[in-house]
Amino acid sequence: MPAIMPARSDITALLCVFCMLLIPAAGAGLALMNTGLGRTRSAAHLMMCSLCVVSISALVYVICGFAWQGFPGGPAHALTLGGKGWNWIAAQPFFLRRVDMDGSSASLAALFGILSVGLAALIPLGSGTDRWRLSATCISTALLAGVTFPLFAHWAWAGGWLAQLGENYKLGRGFLDAGGSGTIQAVGGLTALSVAWILGPRHGKYSHEGIPAAIPGHNSVLAIFGCMLALVGWWGLNSAGAMLFSGAGPGTVVRVAANTLMCAAASALMAAVITAVRFGKPDVSLTANGWVGGLAASSGACAFVGPVEAAAIGILGGMLVTLSVEWFELRMTVDDPGGAVSAHAMGGIWGVLAVGIFAYFPGTSDQWLAQVVGIGTLLGFVLPLTYGLNWLVDRVYPQRVAAEGERQGMDLYELGAGAYPEFITHSEEFTQH
Repeated sequence: MPAIMPARSDITALLCVFCMLLIPAAGAGLALMNTGLGRTRSAAHLMMCSLCVVSISALVYVICGFAWQGFPGGPAHALTLGGKGWNWIAAQPFFLRRVDMDGSSASLAALFGILSVGLAALIPLGSGTDRWRLSATCISTALLAGVTFPLFAHWAWAGGWLAQLGENYKLGRGFLDAGGSGTIQAVGGLTALSVAWILGPRHGKYSHEGIPAAIPGHNSVLAIFGCMLALVGWWGLNSAGAMLFSGAGPGTVVRVAANTLMCAAASALMAAVITAVRFGKPDVSLTANGWVGGLAASSGACAFVGPVEAAAIGILGGMLVTLSVEWFELRMTVDDPGGAVSAHAMGGIWGVLAVGIFAYFPGTSDQWLAQVVGIGTLLGFVLPLTYGLNWLVDRVYPQRVAAEGERQGMDLYELGAGAYPEFITHSEEFTQH
């Protein structure tokens, strides 16, 4: 008998699973980039933190995160305001009960959530480099995976009130975020901003007059390799998200892959050009931040625009990310060694807005307004929530390592061994006074 071709839905499910299996490459890329942009004496600690937060986020998300997030068309709690129903939180049982891991919509959404929440949890490590305790990263990650991420993911991806803006108020197709510019990147980036504020800057970063000192990363090769590895993961992230939450078919994967690369490439080149003009030579770390910022910006509109529009999004994103690094460091005194706030928070927010500017949906209007409402929710709810949760943790269990730990190095102080045991590293900023 001739072989029976699977139904289109089966093909989509198989392709979606394959794309999701690429997502861990994005996490590995971010871990390598964060490590390369940090100090030598904290390299092993940062990689250890990366492994721990991915593990914690997966476990907590399975226990309760997916219960709050749910999936499109799944059971949820709703409020009736102004005669309209507003879906605000899912009503799934804990521990993924009643979710058969068989390729159904619910199981695909659950697997995507397990992988994407880990990616979001890796982002704050870039801002807390060299001073964030391992145990504190685990506690913060549990809050991200169990509260912050699933709430916004439900509103954006699982038919929540942001997605209902089109149905209830005729704002385009409602809030759109195919690959997670807002749900993953901005949520993770705003958590990174909260962590940087709570921890404070590293010793030696700012003089008594408030002038920041350059503390270069220890391995630019790791950072650039991490960027290239992240591209592979982002192809899977954006493609799977487009199929799951934007109704895209298998053929859209080609467009998504091209758009993701174009956006990242244009953003990185813009960062290199800006730094070359401003400093006389291109800056490696800022170019790496530009690349990742382009990836973050690509996720929002990856399924809705063409390669030319994606390149335009990347050019503007590269400008935003590069200039915001200096703004946060000089004006806001935010010590962010990995550039997580600029690359992920600013890049992600720009990616959300870019959907409303560059995407065109016949027969609809005011898509940009739905995207602005989503950005307002990120800044007006997610940022205060994640800051408040981490602030409460810090009051009970200080998140920053002791000064001796920072002087000695996170590797030796918390792990008992360094990433590069054949080298002896010294700290000078503790001996300057």
